[in-house]
Amino acid sequence: MEIKRVGVVGCGVMGSGIAQVCAEAGYEVTVLEISDELLNKGLSAIESAVAKSVSKNQLSPHDMEAILRRITGTTSARDFADRDLVIEACSEDMGLKRHLFAEMDKICPDRAILATNTSCLSIIEMAMVTARPDKVLGLHFFNPAPVMKLLEVVRTIVTSEKTIAIGQRFGESLGKVTIVVQDSPGFIVNRLLIPFLLHAISLLENGIAKREEIDNGVSLGLGHPIGPLKLADLIGIDIVLTVAEAIYDDLKDYRYAPPVLLKKMVAAGWLGRKTSKGFYEYPQSK
Repeated sequence: MEIKRVGVVGCGVMGSGIAQVCAEAGYEVTVLEISDELLNKGLSAIESAVAKSVSKNQLSPHDMEAILRRITGTTSARDFADRDLVIEACSEDMGLKRHLFAEMDKICPDRAILATNTSCLSIIEMAMVTARPDKVLGLHFFNPAPVMKLLEVVRTIVTSEKTIAIGQRFGESLGKVTIVVQDSPGFIVNRLLIPFLLHAISLLENGIAKREEIDNGVSLGLGHPIGPLKLADLIGIDIVLTVAEAIYDDLKDYRYAPPVLLKKMVAAGWLGRKTSKGFYEYPQSK
């Protein structure tokens, strides 16, 4: 099956980025949000991101117009009735995701593939609320989606080989490097990343070193482009906590048990760059 029309559920940070990268690759994209306010906010973010590429001479004004013309926003799931592929990019809430997959299964044509951008939740649980579990897979993009080159293509125990092959070809058409992984907690990247981030937070929490020393140690000593605490701020402190708790709930492995400091920061609303305060402070967003 050839993918021509893509639907993206959610126009937040990840959804807007996924919609952008799909439109840049030539796909006709419809992005769904629950309100006009959230939809317009997401579409404005896409326009700003593409305009930034024009200002850097990475795109021409003509290219920008063409990309934006390929993106349509909607608040009605019925507009997904002609989609070949739908990518769900909502918050990490299993109840919400199961509801959305059941709804998409009823609306989308039989040929359509349903994908989730989840970074940690069980995909088989989403697949089994549909009548097409063999056509459900994970397409885990990384933030920011238009920049990060990796795409985790996640297979459940019932995902067909044909679906996986289509997912890989689709990812490659976006300019991504695809890696195939089983539907297991955290997949590959977060299974490795989360203990690393939690350990860095524990070092800070226990007074072993200050935030700058921890980040400089990793950046300059290990050659990472960004330190773990700055990375946690970029990802979102709440996202780090959610992923850690989800993996810990499944594996009961102490390495994924969130430090108390992480929970307190989320309770305080210190969520990183998006709230202008996390392990570091950032300028207020305009």
